[in-house]
Amino acid sequence: FLMGSPENEYGRYPNEGPQYEVIINYALEIGKYEVTFDEYDVFAKEMNRQLPDDSGWGRGKRPVINVSFNDAQAYVQWLSIKTGKKYRLPTEAEWEYVARAGSPTAYWWGDEIGLNNAVCRNCGSQWDNEKTAPIGSFSANVFELYDTAGNVWEWTQDCWHVDYQGMPVDGSAWLEAIGGDCDRRVVRGGSWNNKPQNLRSANRNRNNTDNTNNNIGFRIARGF
Repeated sequence: FLMGSPENEYGRYPNEGPQYEVIINYALEIGKYEVTFDEYDVFAKEMNRQLPDDSGWGRGKRPVINVSFNDAQAYVQWLSIKTGKKYRLPTEAEWEYVARAGSPTAYWWGDEIGLNNAVCRNCGSQWDNEKTAPIGSFSANVFELYDTAGNVWEWTQDCWHVDYQGMPVDGSAWLEAIGGDCDRRVVRGGSWNNKPQNLRSANRNRNNTDNTNNNIGFRIARGF
């Protein structure tokens, strides 16, 4: 697939290019939904970790928030040990591949944000700019994944780079090489309080690995 955005895409940031072809030639699975409070709280209680704050919005089937990159890493390590399977965070390239779901457009459903396709600031949903939505509240993309646009930003494995010059073309995580800042990791997807521009499939941002926020969660991947 073509990763990044074309220079004429409305709302494009310079860090989304240059566009280049990525070939993912290995098997993987990615979570249908973002990890929920229900799922994360089992881990936190078993490992005697502090439960993340839900900002008063409720727990259950809402995506877990106020979790750092380090928290997300601890969760996938715990899950791998519990199940004997190879769980991890997705790479940035894997994330964009499944978020696009074969689409070349700004969003998986087209080039316009439309109404009630996601939760963000001015997305037309009942939760807009107020709080997260329960998982599965909007339509899935053609890969049957939910909430790859909006709801919460999602942690990926990759260290932050200012653009795609020199990025791996095989879908692997881009870490320290060519100036990677591994104290900050890439987050993808936009959130409930972002403008529609930030929900585009190519949009990328970053956050410190120990930072927590009520607009950041994560989705898990599984290797074979």
